[in-house]
Amino acid sequence: MSGNRPVLVVTETDDATADMVITELNRRGVPVVRFNPADIGRDLTVSARFGTCPAPPVGQVRTPSKAAALDGVRSVYWRRPVWPAFGHLGADDARFAAAQVRYGLGGILHALDGPLWVNHPLRNAAADYKPVQLAAAQRLGLTVPDTLVTNDPAAARDFIESHQRVIFKTLRWTPYRRDGVPLTGWTTPVTAPEIDESVRAAPHLYQAAVDKVADLRVLVAGQRVFAVRIESGMLDWRQDYSVLSYRPVELPARVENALLAYLGHFGLVSGSFDLAVDREGGLWWLELNPNGQWGWLQESTGLAMSVAFADLLTRGATS
Repeated sequence: MSGNRPVLVVTETDDATADMVITELNRRGVPVVRFNPADIGRDLTVSARFGTCPAPPVGQVRTPSKAAALDGVRSVYWRRPVWPAFGHLGADDARFAAAQVRYGLGGILHALDGPLWVNHPLRNAAADYKPVQLAAAQRLGLTVPDTLVTNDPAAARDFIESHQRVIFKTLRWTPYRRDGVPLTGWTTPVTAPEIDESVRAAPHLYQAAVDKVADLRVLVAGQRVFAVRIESGMLDWRQDYSVLSYRPVELPARVENALLAYLGHFGLVSGSFDLAVDREGGLWWLELNPNGQWGWLQESTGLAMSVAFADLLTRGATS
């Protein structure tokens, strides 16, 4: 029976956002099997057969408390999984074991043909390249700030000098420590004299700064769209959540349709978009996080975001 088909929730141990969705699924009586790839071993077992069964893969994923038959999975909520590092092994053995888990466990899950993915990790990865995002947004008619991606110092200086204000953004968030202290790549202003030959080492993203008065975080789950205006007074509102204020807003139909088309272009069913609001009320594309956080926004606004995700996961591939 479809009512007994489980939802797989694949995420790290502490994930308050996933907890909200699981709570809603539990309220509906939808079976949930939650696990983290890093638990492989005694706390996570997986088996799958191919070649001797009519509809591969056939097998199960099992935790100490629950199990799910692979051919009976309703949907997969791919949230914030952590892959094992095998720190107790030598470097070569750890690298070998980690690869076997990623391509064994990951490959088995990717081979599932029936469930709805929210979102499939391969599609998340394809949509996570900022230059690809910028091109797709522009093609769909969204307003994109003038942007340069380059490792040419002269081109960078020329670009900066041709605009009143320019910001630097990382092309990919990456865990980073300096002298043991964790660092985050915030959006920061940049001037032409700051550009030196070190720029040649890797591509950098420079963007004309939007004269913004607020930001929008837009969460899409299926066809449900939740837009929240964020007031901060900061260039990068992520730097201090304690000073933020939130207000649900309605998006112009043209923009909402473009965001839905954007997800469709990448084969995604959910995503968190960041837009900037200028002084005339215009909306500017900034970026998409295919698997962005949203739990704090539900708590701050009361918007039924977890309900929308639970609806999506409950319906599964028939949605």
